[in-house]
Amino acid sequence: MIEAIHFIRQAIITRLTDAITVDGSYVQIYNRVPNNAAEPYVRVYSVDSNEVDQNSDNFMLDCSTRIEVVTSFISDDGGELQSNQIASEILNLIRTRSGNYFDLSAAGFNVYTCTNEGISYLYEDGTEKTYFRAIISISNRVEQT
Repeated sequence: MIEAIHFIRQAIITRLTDAITVDGSYVQIYNRVPNNAAEPYVRVYSVDSNEVDQNSDNFMLDCSTRIEVVTSFISDDGGELQSNQIASEILNLIRTRSGNYFDLSAAGFNVYTCTNEGISYLYEDGTEKTYFRAIISISNRVEQT
């Protein structure tokens, strides 16, 4: 059995890169956020991978990934709306039906589901900025071919 979750994460990053804009600028997509990153940005990270359907001849995995949108505003300048809008754009690109699942065939996998497991919205009042986050939980079922 081969681990598939890093292929899912890379497919998400590829699909989102240069696809989301705010005020005419592309939102940066990261696997690891650099120290000099400016908001808004999106971070994509793996959560877990579990084997499912033990009765199948092929290995089947349920891969959970999180896509975290981070926005910030000075004092009372902005709010949660920007993180909501970016999350909506992400879902429009990521949450698909069978015709547009991630193509992982070159890595030896077939993606056969994509499920939005929910979105959590958080905010944090910092000393200089207020941060708004939208954390999207995505689950992909994958078959090793």
